[in-house]
Amino acid sequence: MKLKYLLLTFLAATQTVVMQAANKTDYKESKEFVTLRDSVHHAFNNDDSIRFFKAVKQLEEYLLKQDDMHAYYTQRCNEIVFELNRQRIFEAYKLATQLSRELTEKKLDKEMYMAINMMGHVYNYSGDKASAKQCFWEVIRRMEQEGYRESQPPIYMNLVNILMDENPQEALRLIDQAASIAQETSPERLFDIETRRTLAYYLMGDKQRFLEGYQAYREGVAKGYSSVHGRRLEVYYQATLGNIDEAIRLAGESSEDPHETQAEIFAGAGMWQEAFEALKKGTAETDSINSLLLSSSMQGIQNELKAYETERQAFRRWVYALAFIIILLLLLALAFVYIVQMRRRHWREMEKAYQRVLESDKMKTAFIQNVSHEVRTPLNIISGYAQVIADPDYDITPYERKRMANTMMDNTYVITTMIDEVLEISLSESAGLEHDLTSYPCNDLLHRLLEEFKKMVSDSPITIQYESALDDQFTISTNEGIMRRIIHPLLDNAVKNTTAGQVTLRCSSTPDNLVIQVEDTGRGIPANQAEHIFERFVKLDSFKEGMGLGLTFSRAMTTRLGGNVRLDTSYAGPGARFEVTIPLVHQQ
Repeated sequence: MKLKYLLLTFLAATQTVVMQAANKTDYKESKEFVTLRDSVHHAFNNDDSIRFFKAVKQLEEYLLKQDDMHAYYTQRCNEIVFELNRQRIFEAYKLATQLSRELTEKKLDKEMYMAINMMGHVYNYSGDKASAKQCFWEVIRRMEQEGYRESQPPIYMNLVNILMDENPQEALRLIDQAASIAQETSPERLFDIETRRTLAYYLMGDKQRFLEGYQAYREGVAKGYSSVHGRRLEVYYQATLGNIDEAIRLAGESSEDPHETQAEIFAGAGMWQEAFEALKKGTAETDSINSLLLSSSMQGIQNELKAYETERQAFRRWVYALAFIIILLLLLALAFVYIVQMRRRHWREMEKAYQRVLESDKMKTAFIQNVSHEVRTPLNIISGYAQVIADPDYDITPYERKRMANTMMDNTYVITTMIDEVLEISLSESAGLEHDLTSYPCNDLLHRLLEEFKKMVSDSPITIQYESALDDQFTISTNEGIMRRIIHPLLDNAVKNTTAGQVTLRCSSTPDNLVIQVEDTGRGIPANQAEHIFERFVKLDSFKEGMGLGLTFSRAMTTRLGGNVRLDTSYAGPGARFEVTIPLVHQQ
């Protein structure tokens, strides 16, 4: 787990800023300030939460009296760092949003980079690398604007750690930028930055430049320099020399992702069996950490709701509902891990198994990111309205109270629907052909399903219509529930991606198949994405609601009736057309 190292690096950087601010005042030499500062540092390093929060509040009060707002808000950031190091993600997120809101309300734009930086670490800790990168780039921009150039190198290195796997050339460019700034403003950071550059050469397979960098590192050590990357550098040096056993031993003594490092060494040496075993151990530890993160976040939410229940007994049923959702999420995570473990039993070739484990790990990360992103917004709405209703200082009319209650119930329904969708697609994958079939008039069935859907989107300005080339007496043998699960996701996808015009449900037949088409006048879908959109968690527009499972689920249900659903790439538009084909005679 690399997070704690990153956050401690940030803490050191902010302390530098604090001391630079303090140099402009007289209080830095006072015994009171030194005592308070040392008390905070000691409690932080010893992970003593009781002493830390007491000491940091005392230091913050002292800094407010000195009117040093920069130092005050730096200590507020250290509170967030402390919570993240304790894996209390929800509490850290709340503190970060509170800090951002306070800086905005007070119009302290000069210090806003602190809140953005902390949100970047929260996103990075939660696995949302894209959002973390956006935050860190914004921090660098604001530091440059406000004159905090000497504190930029650690932020550049945070970006390097994120980009190294996906874009090593860009990561090296950022290392050059960090080194240039450090040379100008803080030369003491240069040795550590150059050591990180040497690690990058190894990961890129450039052994010549790695060995040259290692030689420079040893010369620096001889001069009394040190680097937090030194241990890992020694591991890779032994691996480069072919001393695999020694490299593995040194990697095992490191607290920074030892199994991942060992897997890299084994893979580089072509020892796929050993690489697979090391990666399997690392994956098991990652699963445990992810479960802990999810549990920590969910526990924070549950505590908020329990506090609300104490103040407002009338909403007890909502607390129970959210607690039940939390349990379902935990069970779903366990089920997902179990499925991955069962699939691993069927792997035969070790090199292929090694690649499949990496692929499985990416899928789990995507799953956690999707669930975290989609659940966070409705939960924040519920929590915010709950606090407003429970606060006796707010003067709320009965109409406003009812509107808030309805909004909370709607968002509870959104969360429940998302969980049901994930559970249903998991169950449908193991089902075979459907045999519980009944004869229905085709037009009557599809028209009824369309009317049901219209009620669900009654506030949509889009025209939704039904067109059929079949006689009213035309009947099919099918399962109404499965047909509903096929048609509704396709209609929902069409409505979401259409801002004006209409959505049309069409029906016709061939000698062998019933043909159902859902056509819209929206923005359309590129032909090269025709199969990609049916994969799990795929959303071409990340700002649209949903978890990216609707089309996947529709195809799974069509398969149960012996048919198929596809994107009609021959459709000229505007918009897109999906086509469902179902055999008229169900195959036994």
